[in-house]
Amino acid sequence: MSMMDVNAPLVLLGGLSPARFMRRHWQTKPLLVRQAWPGVQAPLTRAALFALAAEDGVESRCVQREGQGADERWHLRSGPLPRRSMPPVRQPDWTLLVQGLDHHSSAAHDLLAPFAFLPHARLDDLMLSWASEGGGVGPHLDSYDVFLLQVQGQRRWQVGAARNTKDAAWRDDVPLKILRNFQPRHDWVLNPGDMLYLPPGWAHDGTAVGGECMTASIGLRAPAASTLASEVLQRLADVAADSLSDQRGLYSDRRQPATESPGRIPPALLAFAQAAVARCLTDPQAIERALGEVLSEPKPQVWFSPPPANEPMASIAAGIRLAAATRMLYDQRHVYINGDSLRASGRDARLLHRLSDQRKLSANELKGLSASAHDVMTQWLQDGWLLPL
Repeated sequence: MSMMDVNAPLVLLGGLSPARFMRRHWQTKPLLVRQAWPGVQAPLTRAALFALAAEDGVESRCVQREGQGADERWHLRSGPLPRRSMPPVRQPDWTLLVQGLDHHSSAAHDLLAPFAFLPHARLDDLMLSWASEGGGVGPHLDSYDVFLLQVQGQRRWQVGAARNTKDAAWRDDVPLKILRNFQPRHDWVLNPGDMLYLPPGWAHDGTAVGGECMTASIGLRAPAASTLASEVLQRLADVAADSLSDQRGLYSDRRQPATESPGRIPPALLAFAQAAVARCLTDPQAIERALGEVLSEPKPQVWFSPPPANEPMASIAAGIRLAAATRMLYDQRHVYINGDSLRASGRDARLLHRLSDQRKLSANELKGLSASAHDVMTQWLQDGWLLPL
């Protein structure tokens, strides 16, 4: 697999190169592309999608609207969703959404490949929504970038002005985050192969028209500063608990005088705590490593399937690919995979970086691995993180 030329025009982006798209539109303004993906096919049939929504461990939702205008009511059910719990297919105004479909379907995962001009650390997942006539989730806005690719039928998208999600006024009478006041500026009907890019904060409302439809949503991760800081600090705290647990890490107050204020925290103890925290925060490699581990951590509902114990262990010699749910990233010193990290340098680092970028390595490429890197990747194969080509 060759590396993407970010300066070459892409049909996916309406003739813009990835570099120009990122300068002109990324997190700035929407882009509608007619026939961004000519001949695109839905990654699953309706029946297969409904069956997947009924499984444990699959994140799914069913949204149904009843009535119009002042009598409009919305209903939300979360999965697992047996078929009998959903309305009839011919009933209008309802939709099924299945999150993380790329973890369960290779065809869905393949839909993410053309978006490799974006950092893997930012790509979240692919959601597929099936809707009956008039189905949708109401006018809303997202705090992240999204590409809305029409893969079956037609969907009408009404798009309003950009708004700050913190200042948005939501309806308080529905179980969904639906905007109280929505005034569209754009009104487009998307056909199979058409795609709409929306930056964060752009209000939008999509409804199926002309019958049932399917839309693939390629969503981007936008971690909150508070969440990211909390998770990175927790990783640093875990490392500190190991590295500072020896005898030299114990507080000592040999010169502590007798005190008449036993409730007061000793200044020396405060200084000891400050120094311990500072040691965790002043090591840039420790922070880099903690961030990489956090960003490569799979979602809680993700699980991997190791090879059956009664089957011969596959070898990586014939080539390998990352399992669909595997998250693999790297920085200057480390490689991260599914929340774990390892140091890599030289040829091993170059090959592991290539695996992260391209999500597979050929048999010929694997010949360059050192014995230790070969052993590590064999273990990943046993864990179900890698799959043979």
